[in-house]
Amino acid sequence: MAARPRRSPLRLPAFGGPRRLPRGLPYGLRVSADLAADLATQGWTVISGGALGIDAAAHRGALAADGPTVAVFANGVDVPYPAANDGLFAEMARRSLLVSESPPGTQPQRLRFLVRNRVIAALSRGTVVIEAERRSGALSTATWSQKLGRVLMAVPGPVGARTSVGCHRLLREEGATLVTGPEEVIEAVGRIGADLAPQPETPVLPRDRLDRETLAVLEALPARGAAGPAQVAAKAGLDLPTANGKLGLLAAGGFLERAPGGWRLTPAAKQRR
Repeated sequence: MAARPRRSPLRLPAFGGPRRLPRGLPYGLRVSADLAADLATQGWTVISGGALGIDAAAHRGALAADGPTVAVFANGVDVPYPAANDGLFAEMARRSLLVSESPPGTQPQRLRFLVRNRVIAALSRGTVVIEAERRSGALSTATWSQKLGRVLMAVPGPVGARTSVGCHRLLREEGATLVTGPEEVIEAVGRIGADLAPQPETPVLPRDRLDRETLAVLEALPARGAAGPAQVAAKAGLDLPTANGKLGLLAAGGFLERAPGGWRLTPAAKQRR
Protein backbone atom coordinates (compact mmCIF):
# COMPACT_ATOMS: atom_id res chain seq x y z
CA MET A 1 0.00 0.00 0.00
CA ALA A 2 2.92 2.37 0.53
CA ALA A 3 3.84 4.60 -2.38
CA ARG A 4 7.57 4.19 -1.90
CA PRO A 5 9.84 2.00 0.21
CA ARG A 6 9.84 2.66 3.96
CA ARG A 7 6.68 4.75 3.80
CA SER A 8 3.32 3.78 5.27
CA PRO A 9 -0.11 4.99 4.16
CA LEU A 10 -2.04 7.72 5.92
CA ARG A 11 -5.76 8.07 6.31
CA LEU A 12 -6.58 11.69 5.41
CA PRO A 13 -10.28 12.57 5.32
CA ALA A 14 -9.55 14.86 2.41
CA PHE A 15 -6.32 16.33 1.12
CA GLY A 16 -2.53 18.98 -2.99
CA GLY A 17 1.17 20.05 -3.63
CA PRO A 18 3.15 21.24 -6.61
CA ARG A 19 0.02 21.35 -8.76
CA ARG A 20 -2.47 22.98 -6.46
CA LEU A 21 -6.21 23.04 -6.64
CA PRO A 22 -7.85 26.46 -7.13
CA ARG A 23 -7.15 29.01 -4.38
CA GLY A 24 -10.83 29.87 -4.10
CA LEU A 25 -11.70 26.55 -2.45
CA PRO A 26 -13.31 26.60 1.00
CA TYR A 27 -10.96 26.21 3.97
CA GLY A 28 -11.33 22.48 4.54
CA LEU A 29 -11.10 21.48 0.88
CA ARG A 30 -8.01 23.64 0.35
CA VAL A 31 -6.23 22.32 3.43
CA SER A 32 -7.17 18.76 2.54
CA ALA A 33 -5.98 18.95 -1.06
CA ASP A 34 -2.75 20.76 -0.26
CA LEU A 35 -1.81 18.48 2.62
CA ALA A 36 -2.51 15.33 0.61
CA ALA A 37 -0.42 16.52 -2.32
CA ASP A 38 2.48 17.52 -0.07
CA LEU A 39 2.42 14.15 1.65
CA ALA A 40 2.09 12.25 -1.62
CA THR A 41 5.06 14.18 -3.02
CA GLN A 42 7.13 12.91 -0.09
CA GLY A 43 6.19 9.29 -0.73
CA TRP A 44 3.18 8.77 1.52
CA THR A 45 0.02 7.02 0.34
CA VAL A 46 -3.21 8.93 1.02
CA ILE A 47 -6.17 6.80 2.08
CA SER A 48 -9.72 8.12 2.30
CA GLY A 49 -13.31 7.11 1.78
CA GLY A 50 -14.18 8.58 -1.62
CA ALA A 51 -16.99 10.75 -0.25
CA LEU A 52 -17.90 14.19 -1.53
CA GLY A 53 -16.01 17.14 -0.07
CA ILE A 54 -12.99 16.46 2.13
CA ASP A 55 -12.45 12.85 0.99
CA ALA A 56 -12.57 13.73 -2.69
CA ALA A 57 -10.25 16.69 -2.17
CA ALA A 58 -7.72 14.36 -0.52
CA HIS A 59 -7.78 11.95 -3.44
CA ARG A 60 -7.55 14.73 -6.00
CA GLY A 61 -4.69 16.36 -4.14
CA ALA A 62 -2.66 13.15 -4.18
CA LEU A 63 -3.42 12.56 -7.87
CA ALA A 64 -2.41 16.15 -8.68
CA ALA A 65 1.01 15.38 -7.20
CA ASP A 66 1.27 12.11 -9.15
CA GLY A 67 1.12 10.28 -5.85
CA PRO A 68 -0.72 7.09 -4.82
CA THR A 69 -4.11 7.27 -3.15
CA VAL A 70 -6.57 4.60 -2.02
CA ALA A 71 -10.36 4.87 -1.75
CA VAL A 72 -12.06 2.42 0.61
CA PHE A 73 -15.67 1.79 -0.43
CA ALA A 74 -18.68 0.78 1.66
CA ASN A 75 -20.08 -0.87 -1.49
CA GLY A 76 -18.74 -2.89 -4.37
CA VAL A 77 -15.84 -1.34 -6.28
CA ASP A 78 -17.97 -1.53 -9.43
CA VAL A 79 -20.67 0.67 -7.89
CA PRO A 80 -19.58 4.33 -8.08
CA TYR A 81 -20.91 6.00 -4.96
CA PRO A 82 -21.42 8.87 -4.73
CA ALA A 83 -22.17 9.02 -8.43
CA ALA A 84 -20.85 12.59 -8.64
CA ASN A 85 -17.34 11.18 -8.05
CA ASP A 86 -17.59 8.70 -10.93
CA GLY A 87 -14.86 10.48 -12.91
CA LEU A 88 -12.56 10.60 -9.88
CA PHE A 89 -13.05 6.88 -9.24
CA ALA A 90 -12.33 6.06 -12.89
CA GLU A 91 -9.06 7.99 -12.67
CA MET A 92 -8.16 6.28 -9.39
CA ALA A 93 -8.90 2.85 -10.86
CA ARG A 94 -6.47 3.67 -13.67
CA ARG A 95 -3.69 5.24 -11.59
CA SER A 96 -4.19 4.13 -7.98
CA LEU A 97 -6.47 1.75 -6.10
CA LEU A 98 -10.09 1.17 -5.10
CA VAL A 99 -10.75 -1.40 -2.36
CA SER A 100 -13.77 -2.81 -0.57
CA GLU A 101 -14.70 -5.67 1.78
CA SER A 102 -17.97 -6.06 -0.12
CA PRO A 103 -18.29 -8.13 -3.31
CA PRO A 104 -19.00 -6.48 -6.67
CA GLY A 105 -22.55 -5.30 -7.08
CA THR A 106 -23.07 -4.50 -3.38
CA GLN A 107 -25.08 -1.33 -2.91
CA PRO A 108 -24.15 1.23 -0.19
CA GLN A 109 -25.96 1.03 3.14
CA ARG A 110 -25.55 3.15 6.27
CA LEU A 111 -24.14 0.33 8.42
CA ARG A 112 -21.52 -0.51 5.82
CA PHE A 113 -20.09 3.01 6.02
CA LEU A 114 -19.49 2.65 9.76
CA VAL A 115 -17.83 -0.74 9.22
CA ARG A 116 -15.80 0.69 6.34
CA ASN A 117 -14.29 3.30 8.66
CA ARG A 118 -12.42 0.65 10.63
CA VAL A 119 -10.78 -0.54 7.41
CA ILE A 120 -9.63 2.96 6.59
CA ALA A 121 -8.08 3.29 10.05
CA ALA A 122 -6.52 -0.18 9.93
CA LEU A 123 -4.82 0.37 6.56
CA SER A 124 -3.04 3.51 7.73
CA ARG A 125 -0.31 4.49 10.15
CA GLY A 126 -2.22 7.57 11.23
CA THR A 127 -5.53 9.39 10.78
CA VAL A 128 -5.82 13.13 10.13
CA VAL A 129 -9.23 14.73 10.69
CA ILE A 130 -9.55 18.03 8.85
CA GLU A 131 -13.20 18.95 9.25
CA ALA A 132 -15.84 17.21 11.33
CA GLU A 133 -19.16 18.33 12.69
CA ARG A 134 -20.39 17.11 16.07
CA ARG A 135 -21.85 13.99 14.46
CA SER A 136 -19.51 13.06 11.63
CA GLY A 137 -18.31 9.86 10.03
CA ALA A 138 -14.76 11.15 10.36
CA LEU A 139 -15.13 10.88 14.15
CA SER A 140 -15.97 7.19 13.73
CA THR A 141 -12.71 6.72 11.84
CA ALA A 142 -10.91 8.65 14.60
CA THR A 143 -12.32 6.29 17.23
CA TRP A 144 -11.20 3.24 15.27
CA SER A 145 -7.78 4.79 14.81
CA GLN A 146 -7.34 5.04 18.58
CA LYS A 147 -8.69 1.53 19.18
CA LEU A 148 -6.20 0.12 16.68
CA GLY A 149 -3.27 2.00 18.18
CA ARG A 150 -2.82 4.36 15.25
CA VAL A 151 -1.79 8.01 15.56
CA LEU A 152 -4.76 10.38 15.70
CA MET A 153 -4.25 13.92 14.40
CA ALA A 154 -6.55 16.86 13.77
CA VAL A 155 -6.29 20.16 11.93
CA PRO A 156 -7.81 23.11 13.82
CA GLY A 157 -10.48 25.07 12.02
CA PRO A 158 -12.27 28.42 12.31
CA VAL A 159 -13.54 28.79 15.87
CA GLY A 160 -17.12 29.62 14.95
CA ALA A 161 -17.57 27.02 12.22
CA ARG A 162 -19.72 23.99 12.96
CA THR A 163 -17.31 21.93 10.85
CA SER A 164 -14.62 22.67 13.45
CA VAL A 165 -16.52 21.27 16.43
CA GLY A 166 -15.43 17.66 15.94
CA CYS A 167 -11.77 18.49 15.32
CA HIS A 168 -11.56 20.77 18.33
CA ARG A 169 -13.18 18.14 20.56
CA LEU A 170 -10.61 15.58 19.41
CA LEU A 171 -7.84 18.03 20.30
CA ARG A 172 -9.32 19.03 23.65
CA GLU A 173 -10.74 15.74 24.92
CA GLU A 174 -9.33 12.83 22.96
CA GLY A 175 -5.61 13.59 22.94
CA ALA A 176 -5.35 14.12 19.19
CA THR A 177 -2.12 15.69 17.95
CA LEU A 178 -2.57 19.15 16.44
CA VAL A 179 -1.09 19.32 12.93
CA THR A 180 -1.01 22.19 10.45
CA GLY A 181 1.27 20.91 7.69
CA PRO A 182 2.89 17.83 6.15
CA GLU A 183 6.06 18.06 8.25
CA GLU A 184 4.05 17.80 11.47
CA VAL A 185 2.07 14.84 10.13
CA ILE A 186 5.24 13.02 9.08
CA GLU A 187 6.83 13.70 12.48
CA ALA A 188 3.81 12.15 14.19
CA VAL A 189 3.78 8.94 12.13
CA GLY A 190 7.37 8.73 10.86
CA ARG A 191 10.56 7.28 12.26
CA ILE A 192 11.38 8.40 15.79
CA GLY A 193 14.19 10.91 15.75
CA ALA A 194 14.50 10.84 11.95
CA ASP A 195 11.35 12.50 10.61
CA LEU A 196 11.24 15.51 12.92
CA ALA A 197 9.44 18.64 11.76
CA PRO A 198 11.76 21.65 11.39
CA GLN A 199 11.49 24.34 14.03
CA PRO A 200 9.53 27.38 12.79
CA GLU A 201 11.84 30.15 11.70
CA THR A 202 11.80 33.38 13.68
CA PRO A 203 13.10 36.69 12.36
CA VAL A 204 16.66 37.58 13.38
CA LEU A 205 16.81 41.06 14.88
CA PRO A 206 19.98 43.18 15.16
CA ARG A 207 19.87 42.79 18.95
CA ASP A 208 20.05 38.99 18.53
CA ARG A 209 23.65 39.39 17.31
CA LEU A 210 24.81 41.27 20.43
CA ASP A 211 27.08 39.50 22.91
CA ARG A 212 25.83 38.84 26.44
CA GLU A 213 27.38 41.90 28.13
CA THR A 214 26.31 44.31 25.37
CA LEU A 215 22.76 42.96 25.51
CA ALA A 216 22.76 43.36 29.29
CA VAL A 217 23.69 47.03 28.91
CA LEU A 218 20.95 47.54 26.30
CA GLU A 219 18.37 45.88 28.57
CA ALA A 220 19.47 48.17 31.42
CA LEU A 221 18.28 51.27 29.55
CA PRO A 222 14.75 52.38 30.55
CA ALA A 223 11.98 52.26 27.96
CA ARG A 224 11.39 55.96 28.58
CA GLY A 225 13.82 58.66 29.61
CA ALA A 226 17.57 58.39 30.05
CA ALA A 227 20.03 56.75 32.40
CA GLY A 228 23.59 57.62 33.35
CA PRO A 229 26.54 55.25 32.84
CA ALA A 230 26.84 54.43 36.54
CA GLN A 231 23.15 53.56 36.77
CA VAL A 232 23.37 51.38 33.65
CA ALA A 233 26.51 49.63 34.93
CA ALA A 234 24.87 48.80 38.24
CA LYS A 235 21.72 47.43 36.64
CA ALA A 236 23.67 45.40 34.07
CA GLY A 237 26.01 44.02 36.72
CA LEU A 238 29.17 45.35 35.04
CA ASP A 239 32.00 47.61 36.08
CA LEU A 240 31.83 51.21 34.89
CA PRO A 241 34.66 51.04 32.26
CA THR A 242 33.07 47.97 30.62
CA ALA A 243 29.61 49.56 30.63
CA ASN A 244 30.99 52.75 29.09
CA GLY A 245 32.62 50.74 26.30
CA LYS A 246 29.38 48.87 25.58
CA LEU A 247 27.40 52.12 25.57
CA GLY A 248 29.70 53.47 22.89
CA LEU A 249 29.27 50.33 20.77
CA LEU A 250 25.48 50.48 21.10
CA ALA A 251 25.50 54.15 20.10
CA ALA A 252 27.58 53.31 17.01
CA GLY A 253 25.10 50.58 16.15
CA GLY A 254 22.14 52.95 16.28
CA PHE A 255 20.65 51.52 19.48
CA LEU A 256 21.37 54.49 21.77
CA GLU A 257 21.78 58.24 21.63
CA ARG A 258 23.06 60.80 24.08
CA ALA A 259 20.51 62.68 26.15
CA PRO A 260 20.50 65.06 29.10
CA GLY A 261 21.51 62.92 32.05
CA GLY A 262 23.14 60.10 30.08
CA TRP A 263 21.89 57.74 27.37
CA ARG A 264 18.49 56.80 25.97
CA LEU A 265 17.10 54.33 23.43
CA THR A 266 16.71 55.54 19.86
CA PRO A 267 13.19 55.39 18.38
CA ALA A 268 14.25 52.45 16.18
CA ALA A 269 15.57 50.52 19.18
CA LYS A 270 12.29 51.05 21.04
CA GLN A 271 10.35 49.54 18.12
CA ARG A 272 12.58 46.47 18.10
CA ARG A 273 12.26 45.83 21.82
